[in-house]
Amino acid sequence: MNNTLNNGVQGDGPLAPHPGHKSIPRWNVGELPAPPTFRWRNWVALLGPGLFMAGAAIGGGEWLTGPVITARYGGGLLWLATLSILGQTVYNVEVSRYALYTGEPIFVGKFRTFPGPKFWLPVYLLFDIYMFFPYLVASAAIPLLAIFRGVIPDPANNPGDEMLVRSTSVVLFLVSLLPLLVGGKVYNSIKVLMTAKIVLVMGFLLVLAYMFSNVDTWKEVTSGFVKFGQIPVKGAEDINGNGVLDPGEDWDRDGRLDVVEPSLKLEFDTDDDGQPDATDVDSDGQPDRMVLVEQAGASVWWPDLDGDGQADQSITLDTTGDGRADQPFLLDQDGDGQLDRFVDIDGDRIQDGSRLDNVFVALWEGRSFPVMDFTIIGFLCALVAISGNGGLGNSAVSNYTREQGWGMGAHVGAIPSIFGGRHIQLSHVGMVFEPTAEALVRWRRWFWHVARDQWAVWMPACLVGVGLPAMMSLMFLDRGFFLDDPWQTAVITADGVRQSFGIPWGQTFWVLTLLCAFLVLATGVAPGVDGFLRRWVDVIWIASRRVRSFDPKSIRYVYFGVLAVYIIFGLFMLCREPPTTLLFISTLMMNFALGFTCLHTLAVNLILLPRPLRPGWFCRISLFFTGLFFLSVATISTWTTLQARGFID
Repeated sequence: MNNTLNNGVQGDGPLAPHPGHKSIPRWNVGELPAPPTFRWRNWVALLGPGLFMAGAAIGGGEWLTGPVITARYGGGLLWLATLSILGQTVYNVEVSRYALYTGEPIFVGKFRTFPGPKFWLPVYLLFDIYMFFPYLVASAAIPLLAIFRGVIPDPANNPGDEMLVRSTSVVLFLVSLLPLLVGGKVYNSIKVLMTAKIVLVMGFLLVLAYMFSNVDTWKEVTSGFVKFGQIPVKGAEDINGNGVLDPGEDWDRDGRLDVVEPSLKLEFDTDDDGQPDATDVDSDGQPDRMVLVEQAGASVWWPDLDGDGQADQSITLDTTGDGRADQPFLLDQDGDGQLDRFVDIDGDRIQDGSRLDNVFVALWEGRSFPVMDFTIIGFLCALVAISGNGGLGNSAVSNYTREQGWGMGAHVGAIPSIFGGRHIQLSHVGMVFEPTAEALVRWRRWFWHVARDQWAVWMPACLVGVGLPAMMSLMFLDRGFFLDDPWQTAVITADGVRQSFGIPWGQTFWVLTLLCAFLVLATGVAPGVDGFLRRWVDVIWIASRRVRSFDPKSIRYVYFGVLAVYIIFGLFMLCREPPTTLLFISTLMMNFALGFTCLHTLAVNLILLPRPLRPGWFCRISLFFTGLFFLSVATISTWTTLQARGFID
């Protein structure tokens, strides 16, 4: 790291600019280094944050959300992931733009804007609180225990399994943070981990795809990325109402003309006790009449659809699609004293009635706007949030741009690990360059270098990271499959893999699939936590007057002090909620955070950067609409959740 002065001057050079809030020190001034020259023979050496962030992006959330969605709806909703990844790529390039010019991460730039650090601190702490819901490691415990026990744990119905899973999650949580403690630069430690993850996980998934996929499988997934406007709806398969199973109407490919099988799940909390107590059998968005009944010594809410004050034992439904109810069905067909999850009219144990419709096609054909089925909104919100990195996690691209020594990051330094890296230090102040004609030539080459890293490495890797786990559900799960158990999301494809291989290889590949799930989930913890720590360590390191007096080599102690606080809160949440609950809470907040930070980043680059370095109109418009997209998804998900819980009529 080059030595710098802390008064905004480099040697006898000019005074550095000092835009924004004056509580954060003025930049230093230096010379923009020459960028590396790209040649095919040294392409590996030029891989930067794109590879690192791609490894962090592959798997975790995609493994938990993609298969659930594609098993039920096929690949038709993957266009949401496309919009998410494209928007995040633009955002990644823009936060790197700031880091290239200043050697500072984007978070410091945000705190430089008015009203200043004291205002932005609580705002971004609120946005970043999702990081205290460690859903990845909570999900990773299930496949790991299944490998050692030979059976998948059942925490939902077995208190002993629940205790074991939670205990294992705690141990995994602590072990997964080890890469943050050793290896000189923290960045280098995690980069090695992410490279290994990409090779092992992608290699295994490609082997499965080669053995079991066909042309239709690949077409389903790849076309799904561009089927813009597809939304989930409820409806019978007889779209034209002719009573015949016409081509294109057999949504679940079972050879039957299916009707809508109503859900018996408790959806509404009508007494505000925090627990759902009412069904919505007719899907009118209103809670059904319910009565309390005694079943096996416990009080259970039961539908009273005819309003006679008595629990209904059956319901008469239309089984032919002619609009007339013609056959009764028990609400407790398995006789366990509990409502079934849905009325299984055709007895195939898969709930029929879920399909896709295209908004643009419907309007073109003169039909009314399709009514969206919001029962899977939590998973859709999660898919949007974590296709890529999501939340404030993408902001770490700017940190890693500095750590890579790209642009003005070469003058600033890096964050060392607590063990090793004793000669690594980090300046308290960023460094900028004068935008002279010569410097602008170098700047354009640097910016192209960063853009290539994101568009040619990060973006394709993220699309593959969504597509391959989704393809597994198409290969190994029945169309229409839906998972009730919030603990089992991470392992839903393992049994399908075992059955497909049969004897003698089925059990071996069952274990390998579980191992792949574990690697995907467990290795996603360290980069996510590291990104969280960097956001706040960099802000503290530069914005705090007291911390600015520390020796530049002391950054490690600030880093690991923040880590200790994170561990305490993370352990608390692991002991409270199941993995899917942690997933839904985290991703809901991630969409709000990413939407807002896109708009704030746009403001930072337009206010703090010199005019020649500011984004062009394409980047401005793209980043603006990316912010609106994520905020819209988060708002819709929040609205439907509050409505389902009875807070909104």
